[in-house]
Amino acid sequence: MSEAAAPEKAFRLRPMILPDLPEVLAIERRSFPNPWPESTFRGELQNAGISHPFVVVESGTGAIIGYLIYWKIADEAQVNNVAVHPDFRNRRIGEEILREVLATLIREEVRLVTLEVRRSNAPARRLYEKLGFKVMGIRKAYYSNPVEDALVLGLTLN
Repeated sequence: MSEAAAPEKAFRLRPMILPDLPEVLAIERRSFPNPWPESTFRGELQNAGISHPFVVVESGTGAIIGYLIYWKIADEAQVNNVAVHPDFRNRRIGEEILREVLATLIREEVRLVTLEVRRSNAPARRLYEKLGFKVMGIRKAYYSNPVEDALVLGLTLN
């Protein structure tokens, strides 16, 4: 009896590189009311050792359909930015990439992962809660355009 080959994933993560920025910026602008400027992404690419920028690449086409950037300092990590292209949302891609990154962080013995999320961003909050993140605090008027509080979420890893 032969084993069936595992189905190919619909996407893969790979390190972000400078030529990815036009596609990443297009997703950023469609995803957030106050998008990061190109200079911020360039800074993340230059901050090797602390910053870990990745793109989500669609299998088959090679198109960039999302990205995730986190910082790792000692045994803590901070998710700074994550987005999936609007045409690819509601396919559990965000959840899968976060699970993949969390698994990597566990292997690297990270004990705490934090992030900020707009209080009004119910879809993101549901995802983070599903993954086990809990509210740790509030940053008043953290976001602009419109001004809004951020919830600081944290997840303790085993």
